[in-house]
Amino acid sequence: MTVDRQRVERLTRELLEAIGEDPDRPGLKQTPSRMAELYSEFFSGVGEDPAEPLARTISVSRGPAPDTLPSGAVLLRDIRFRSVCEHHLLPFAGHAHIAYLPGEQVVGLGALVRVVEILAARPQVQERLGEQIADTIAEHLDTRGVLVVLDASHGCVTMRGGRQTEASTLTIAARGEYTDAVARAELITLIGASVPLGAAGR
Repeated sequence: MTVDRQRVERLTRELLEAIGEDPDRPGLKQTPSRMAELYSEFFSGVGEDPAEPLARTISVSRGPAPDTLPSGAVLLRDIRFRSVCEHHLLPFAGHAHIAYLPGEQVVGLGALVRVVEILAARPQVQERLGEQIADTIAEHLDTRGVLVVLDASHGCVTMRGGRQTEASTLTIAARGEYTDAVARAELITLIGASVPLGAAGR
């Protein structure tokens, strides 16, 4: 899906007028076009298939030890992401940490980053974003377990209401073997996050 830039520009002008501003004054004259460009970037994931980056896998049975499956998780830490909260259309941003326990197939690490980027580039809530990342990986990779930890700061918390500028939100989504808190304890330690080990998974 392509963002309708002309419509975004038109609606931005209306919004500026609605708050009592003059969209034609020098400081705001380019704002509608800038907003159209911004929204095209922020919401580029709407309608995009997050599973597509996972289509190309690598067989671990073709390496130097063809009879050996990975015995531990593949863990990718500190994936920077940003999204837009669907409640107030304010940004939230932070880090994603993804672990999966491979079967006979693994995927390039950049593919995991793309899954996060695609799903984050649409109106979101953090809780759902983590679940969607976990579901995409669990359903489209040969994996025995998936763990997704998101740690993010939300504009709706830091810039409005109580304005808790230091607050961040931590969420966990788990699939397969990592729905067991004991099984994921080592990964939580490696991630370095203060995550309650009893947090729910599915």
